[in-house]
Amino acid sequence: MKQLFQRAKNWLSGLSFRTGVIVLASCVVFYALSFAQLLIPMSAAWHTALWVVFFGLAKTTQYGGLAILGVEGYRRLKNYFRRKKSGMQGEIKENNQEDDTPANNTPN
Repeated sequence: MKQLFQRAKNWLSGLSFRTGVIVLASCVVFYALSFAQLLIPMSAAWHTALWVVFFGLAKTTQYGGLAILGVEGYRRLKNYFRRKKSGMQGEIKENNQEDDTPANNTPN
């Protein structure tokens, strides 16, 4: 059994970074479906069954995507979002800076 998990892990880590990001994005969809189905009127047994299926798929794609990305891919993705967040804060600071022109000397 341990050998089977090791083979699966090696196969997943051999997939590309882009594949890992796609699998992680599908994780978000499955999480949304697992809770959104609760809004549909049906019996509690069906709600439970659908929640188990969708939540299980969400967890499977989450851990599968992390295995595909690996440690280096996770760092790469984290740095991407850090750069994007710091870039957005820089834009906000630039937009909020005061204008140097005096109040009664507005340019035409």
